[in-house]
Order: sequence, then C-alpha cells, then structure tokens
Amino acid sequence: MEHDASKQHRRPITIAIAGGTGSGKTTIARAIMERVGDNIAYLQHDAYYKDLQHVPRTDGGLVNFDHPDALDTPMMRAHIVRLQTWHRVEIPVYDYARYRRTEDVQVIEPQPIIMVEGILVLAEALLRSVYDVKLYIDADPDVRFIRRLRRDILERERTVDSVISQYTATVRPMHLEFVEPSKRYADVIIPEGGSNSVAIDMVADRIRAMLRHVTMPLS
Repeated sequence: MEHDASKQHRRPITIAIAGGTGSGKTTIARAIMERVGDNIAYLQHDAYYKDLQHVPRTDGGLVNFDHPDALDTPMMRAHIVRLQTWHRVEIPVYDYARYRRTEDVQVIEPQPIIMVEGILVLAEALLRSVYDVKLYIDADPDVRFIRRLRRDILERERTVDSVISQYTATVRPMHLEFVEPSKRYADVIIPEGGSNSVAIDMVADRIRAMLRHVTMPLS
C-alpha cells in the first residue's frame, strides 16, 4: 500500500474489500473491525442491487446478478463521497425474496473509516478512484463454491440444483470476466481469507497508523 501515513487525511479513510463469492470478504471486514474499532461506516455493494426488471440477463434468459450492470454503482459512489465529506447517508434495503428495493433505508453516520465490500468493488472504475486502501481476498474456487452452496441452502432456502445451476451459468463466468481480473488493482491480496491472521494484523496496523492523521469535524 503506497500511502504516506504522514500525510494529513482531511477525510475518512476509505477501504475496499473485494473477492469472489465465498472468499471471506465479510469475515475479513469483521476481523478488521475487531482490531481497529467500531468507528467504521460499512457499506455492502449488495445493498445497491437494482429491481429485478432492471437486472441484466444472459443470452439464455437467466437473470445475472453477478454482472456489474445489476448494481446501482453510481448511487453507491455518491454515498461514499458524501460520507467522505462527513455527511450521513441513507442506503437502500434490498428484499432478496422479492428481488426489489424496499421503501426502507439504513442510515449510515459518517465515521473516520469507510469500509466498502463486494465482489465487484474493485472491478468498477467509478469506485476505484475513491479508495485509499484496496484489498482483494483470494480463496480456492472449490472452497468458495462450498461456502456459497452452504450459505444459499441455509440462509436463502435454495435447492442444491438451483445453486449449482446459477453458479455454472452466471457466478463462475462473471467471476472469471470481472472479479478475478480486478485483483490487479489491489494494494494487498490476502490469500486464505479470514484465516490469514498475519495479513489481517498487518492491514489493521496500517489502518491504525493512517487513522492518526484523520481530522474529524467538530459536531
């Protein structure tokens, strides 16, 4: 991470955590929070999914939630920029059962650290320019698939066949086209996901050093 810790940060430190489905992004995010503190505004790219009718489809007509066009990335960028100027934001609340954005919102208060997480947060050039630290979580494809399978069955009541079908038709192709290539934009690539405590400690130390140079406005 080529950042000068002596440079005064007048705005929050913005951290991106990217990686394929099931790579351990959320685990890494929680581990950093445990080490750095709760002074973090946490934004997940998944919250910005478009309503079903606006999500792109494959040539075979399957809904493709893993394509960049499935997400309202301009809205997310606007929210990040607003948090960077110490203003609160209202992020969408998505209904995964009905595949649409609800009328509810989640209020996120400005914090010294903004953490942005999602499979495509490094793939989107629109977002890359607002980050100070860019992390890519790398994990074996078999491990990622098993985690995805377990999550979708237990948490989203999906069938094994439906998970496999979606993974084959959209998840894996989009990973190879968009997610995997985005690792070249990362400052740090963390292999083995949340089990890599050495890498997590190093990243947390760097963030703590940068935090000493953040100036919070007086309320």
